[in-house]
Amino acid sequence: EAAVRAMGGHGAHAGVQGQACRAIANICAGTDTAGLQRKQRAADAGALETAVRAMGGHATHTGVQEAACRAIMNICNGTDAAGRQGAQRAADAG
Repeated sequence: EAAVRAMGGHGAHAGVQGQACRAIANICAGTDTAGLQRKQRAADAGALETAVRAMGGHATHTGVQEAACRAIMNICNGTDAAGRQGAQRAADAG
């Protein structure tokens, strides 16, 4: 939640966007029970939509693009219902 709040408060700052996306990606790594819970918590906090906004706001910044893609990928990783729902949320966000 803290990373999502930081991104919301500093949308114009590419450094904050990139570092927050990296943090989200790292937090959401893993497919064990705890990892799945972290993914769900991040999605519930708006991490998918925030990462998509970061990509749109910093379209020419390679670091933000890579970090946001990794965050989205880690949150949506999986073929279960939660993974498919996350992928759809990211697609709906832009």
